[in-house]
Amino acid sequence: MRLRIGMVAAMLAGAAWAGAAAQGTVNYHLLKQIPIGREGGQDYLNIDQEGRRLYVSHGTTVEVVDIDKDVWVGTISGLNGVHGIAVAPKLRHGFITSGKSSTVRMFDLKTLATLVDTPAKGTPDGLVFEPMTERIFAFDHRGGSVTVIDAKTGEPAGAIEIGGMPEFPTTDGKGTVWVNQEDKSTLFKINAKTLKVVNSWPIAPCEGPTGEDMDREHRLLFIGCGNEKMAVVNADTGAVITTLPIGTHTDATWFDPQTKLIFNANRGSTTVIHQDAADKYSVAQTWVPLGHANSLAIDFKTHRVFQASSLYEAAPAAAGETPKVSAVPGSFAVGVYGQ
Repeated sequence: MRLRIGMVAAMLAGAAWAGAAAQGTVNYHLLKQIPIGREGGQDYLNIDQEGRRLYVSHGTTVEVVDIDKDVWVGTISGLNGVHGIAVAPKLRHGFITSGKSSTVRMFDLKTLATLVDTPAKGTPDGLVFEPMTERIFAFDHRGGSVTVIDAKTGEPAGAIEIGGMPEFPTTDGKGTVWVNQEDKSTLFKINAKTLKVVNSWPIAPCEGPTGEDMDREHRLLFIGCGNEKMAVVNADTGAVITTLPIGTHTDATWFDPQTKLIFNANRGSTTVIHQDAADKYSVAQTWVPLGHANSLAIDFKTHRVFQASSLYEAAPAAAGETPKVSAVPGSFAVGVYGQ
């Protein structure tokens, strides 16, 4: 009975969130900052929803935050050019692309200890854990190679060549992986078991696709595009259903299936889009995050959004010169946003 009541409560809560969004009352704002300090930029963020930890790329390290206590709890170091982060909770393993060393780090989710550094082709960037095959797919952003890794052992499990500049990947958890090809505005569909490209489609009018997430119930992909659009794409046919306006230089797109909100992290803004129906969408909110944050991650338990960045300031400049903007030393922090 307790489980049934809990399920009903969760369904009612989701309906309440969706109704509020549809009525235009979405009001995400900064709740707090979690200080990290030190220097370095940021790229991907990811959350171990079961382990309640946020992983934040930070130049040559990954910073780890307890999202129940909102405190920094550790650093994974010894990396060079951190980009993507993925987790395999049931295997108790996490994975990090180290682009400048052409490796993928496998680490222990509990202790953060390094388990193995697996060689990867080119400059590995985005990566995704595919649970049915228990494989990691790491994408070389500059050369179009895909390094496939056994998520249990960290051993190489194969390779794929798709060419171009692959960006943010996603999976349906049932054996298929999708990835954007940023330079050619193309979407690739990959069979995770056979390691074959099933199909590829141009996704005009979306140009320069980057961030990507999936509505697994309706088999829809949400893709952030470099020309200030978010595209809704049929995952099985590649058909573009509609596009919505977002900000410039988006670098991450996340979908919250309970609230039906899609978050696009742009350079200097975050655009929230509500899924009114599978084929109907509306812009619900835009906010300005701290610093130059253009990535994010969502906690599906609390529906809070995490964005990381340093603060920036302009140095005094002589008359007629453009002020030089630089990060404030030690200001790197995680901003927590919620209703």
